[in-house]
Amino acid sequence: MVRLIKRYESRKMYDTEESRYVSLDELAAWIREGQEVKVVDNANGADVTAQTLTQVILDEGRRGTALLPSALLHELVRAGQRAVETGVEQVHHQVDRFFQASIDRLGPVRQAREEMDRLRSRLEELEGSLTRLEEDRQPDTPPRRAARGRGAAEAKPRTRSGGRPARRPKGESR
Repeated sequence: MVRLIKRYESRKMYDTEESRYVSLDELAAWIREGQEVKVVDNANGADVTAQTLTQVILDEGRRGTALLPSALLHELVRAGQRAVETGVEQVHHQVDRFFQASIDRLGPVRQAREEMDRLRSRLEELEGSLTRLEEDRQPDTPPRRAARGRGAAEAKPRTRSGGRPARRPKGESR
């Protein structure tokens, strides 16, 4: 959200958000923190943001804390408004290129997701077909029966009470 600052004829600035007067230093600190500001002339409502920001740069230059190199400031003075317009135009073109590159990168991702959705649907169809085939198929052979011979009790070896195998009587074979 843009913070609205009203500038009075006395050059005092009033922050409408906090309902108090603020200094250029506070304004500069907000901008460094990423806050957007709009400064309007209280008398006529004219936007004086550019002039106020220029004043911030001027004051920092006087204190020796200028953030802009003097070579850039020389170029701005020489080129005037043309330099600003060209800079804005270049930024606009760079944003357009970045946006187009982002869209180009997203195109294959979108296509891959669509293909994955088609494959997922086809896999579900195939699983359904397989399930129906398994349900329709009746086994031709009866279920397996228990092995012939001795029952479960007979299958266990005979043991004595001590756990050792019992002797078989004479004539009985295994």
